Amino acid sequence: MLEFAIQTARDAGRVLAERFGRASLAVTHKGDIDLVTEADLAAERLVVERIRSHYPRHSILAEEAGDATRDERASEYKWIVDPLDGTTNYAHGYPCFCVSVALEHDGEIVIGVIYDPTRDELFAAERGGGATLNSRRIRVSDVEDLNGALVCTGFPYDVRDRGDFARHFRNFIMRSQGVRRDGSAALDLAYVAAGRFEGFWEEGLNPWDVAAGRLLVEEAGGRVSRYDGSPFSIYQAPILASNGLVHDAMMRVLVLP
Repeated sequence: MLEFAIQTARDAGRVLAERFGRASLAVTHKGDIDLVTEADLAAERLVVERIRSHYPRHSILAEEAGDATRDERASEYKWIVDPLDGTTNYAHGYPCFCVSVALEHDGEIVIGVIYDPTRDELFAAERGGGATLNSRRIRVSDVEDLNGALVCTGFPYDVRDRGDFARHFRNFIMRSQGVRRDGSAALDLAYVAAGRFEGFWEEGLNPWDVAAGRLLVEEAGGRVSRYDGSPFSIYQAPILASNGLVHDAMMRVLVLP
């Protein structure tokens, strides 16, 4: 099923790439600053139809379609799909976005694939099998000190209502080597897995934002938890992901006044 997920993500990425930068791209609003484009919908249709064709009894949780399950019987398998993570970037012609496809089996993420069509980078992981980038094994970084760490975050759609966000952002700017905000949580997590970032934190995310990336980080040797170090669930934000070496230091920053 890993190869199926890889090919499906690549094909959905091709749909996004074909429409990227078009002046005629149709964009609508789901909220004040939450967008959806025709590319989201086209890529999601491809993924959902592909899953239904190959695995008709599996459940599907997709960003735009929601719970797209056809079979009323409960399935032990659930595909969790974000057809376009980084929609705002995409709509503005900013080339930082991806497709995210994950498979959950009996409540555990067992396959995770993230594809960035602009760089042709395919991140993949299978539970117990490690993580790869374009078929080459990847590992988290070996940076041990937060002062030497490049960390990243995202702005939740309700950031204006989250008083803690500005405090966390300020504290990490003061205590890390640098903070980045690229607008794609899935890619941020993939970059932690690949050792490009040492850590990532964010609130207000959905299962499809983090399912594949969570597995990538863990299979690359990193650590994923909630802000207080308790076990993380893709169905309950917030998320703190790191190379493991700076995890405790990041947790301390997140509880600073």
